[in-house]
Amino acid sequence: MNNQKIPRSFKIILFLLVCSLIQLSDQPFEKKWNLDIVYIGNSITQGVQLGKPEEEAPPAAASGYLRHQSGVENVEFINQGRSGYTTVDYLPAGNGALNEVITAARQLHKNTSRLLVFTISLGTNDSAENGPNGAPVDPADYQKNLRSIADKLLSEFPGCKIVLLQPIWYSPNTYNSARYMAEGLARLQSYFPELQSMVLKYSQTNPGKVFLGDLKGFAYFRNNYLTDLIPESGNAGTFYLHPNKKGANVLGRLWGEAIYESIIKEAV
Repeated sequence: MNNQKIPRSFKIILFLLVCSLIQLSDQPFEKKWNLDIVYIGNSITQGVQLGKPEEEAPPAAASGYLRHQSGVENVEFINQGRSGYTTVDYLPAGNGALNEVITAARQLHKNTSRLLVFTISLGTNDSAENGPNGAPVDPADYQKNLRSIADKLLSEFPGCKIVLLQPIWYSPNTYNSARYMAEGLARLQSYFPELQSMVLKYSQTNPGKVFLGDLKGFAYFRNNYLTDLIPESGNAGTFYLHPNKKGANVLGRLWGEAIYESIIKEAV
């Protein structure tokens, strides 16, 4: 029988090793998120008034913000904003815009280990007195249309998450090829409770799938339109509707914060 004693130095090393392993086991595992984001919207999302929309539109700013947040490893995105579009244009029927969005999302989201996120920022054109397709859209139909869009996305991509982004303020004399005016601005604000109602319904039928995003943008642009929105000549004087480069960056950051708070922060 071997009675050789274990060297004291070896015992110390073994003790320190065990302590290190115990300490590591107590450390929380930080999940690293890889995101594929599809931004659905209108001209504000598209960034049509900006010099370099691929770099300056809100989706680029939102994605850039997310890339620097704790727990986020990688962010890829596509901008599916279309100028003048309403919820009616994105309804899942025939060969409409939503089918194109779905095709684009499949091209982006080839690695299913990544999280697919759709953001939807619609309502500005829905609120117009006339001009855009389907406008004016009443509040109940606005929610109904958004639910049809969300249901289709959840059906096509069961693992996805959806963030609804509240539309931003525009001046009450907005009148270009479409007429918005004060009536449209009032209608736009009547959509806000519909977004809240929609998210509440999904929390009961599809928990953890549909979230309410940015709520700060409307007030921000109402208070900062002279510095953050583009002055445009219209049929009722100079109006303010589209963010300039500074405004698009602010709006993108608000979107990014909303996505992070809704989906990522609680899971990191």
